Amino acid sequence: MAEKDNQQADNGIADPDKEVGELVGRLTQPGELEPAERRRLLGRLARSLSTGAKKARETGVGRGRWLADVFLTIAPRIPIRDLHTLSEHHHGLTGEQLADDLVRTAQKATMTVGAIGGALAAAEFAAPPLLLSAPAQLVAETIVVAAIEVKLLAELHEVYGVRVQGTGTQRAVAFTAAWARQRGIDPLAPASVSLALGAATKTALRNRLMRTLGRHLTTFGPFLTGAVAGGALNRVATGKLGQAIRADLRVKGPSLPSSGSPDELST
Repeated sequence: MAEKDNQQADNGIADPDKEVGELVGRLTQPGELEPAERRRLLGRLARSLSTGAKKARETGVGRGRWLADVFLTIAPRIPIRDLHTLSEHHHGLTGEQLADDLVRTAQKATMTVGAIGGALAAAEFAAPPLLLSAPAQLVAETIVVAAIEVKLLAELHEVYGVRVQGTGTQRAVAFTAAWARQRGIDPLAPASVSLALGAATKTALRNRLMRTLGRHLTTFGPFLTGAVAGGALNRVATGKLGQAIRADLRVKGPSLPSSGSPDELST
């Protein structure tokens, strides 16, 4: 029985709600994953998400609402580093140089996720019966890219000295709400954290996730065109997010020393 339980856990079908959070946490941890390991974790995440999606369909919940609910559940598991740890992990960089490196690293991560998703979709074009599993793969890709970008947004707040108060869960929800609006958090408006779960925020999150999902539909291309498109579009979108958040935080936070290099990395 224990062996069967372990096998179920490894197949990604035991307690899928809990596993989704754990897998997203692993996929957004600092440091690079081997391509094979990232592909394996994305596959497990897709299987776990497909279980939740089936339950949502049975209860009549729309995909957008379900996606938003899933993301709000896993948001507190996204690993956010403090300023000291960020500097250590980025070779002692600080200020604008550190922000440059954070955006560059996030772009590389979302580009890799898009490329893997596109490569899997391309493989499925060669095996039509497997297309039935493709939507779950796209949802997994969407969730992971969103988590990487929320992590980037939160850590840019650390770099620019914009402190967000509250519990871990409250801060995670506030950063998620800021990602949905593609804006930084105003430290002089404490209500922005307490009101982060309002109806307007949930709608903004649902719309943002569905736009991200729509972007990943480009991975459905023959051969490796999907991989190229998925990776490139993710890189550009993450770069634009980083640019917008940095411009916002420069106004809201204390001044930082200039890096002497451009931060527009989206091209």
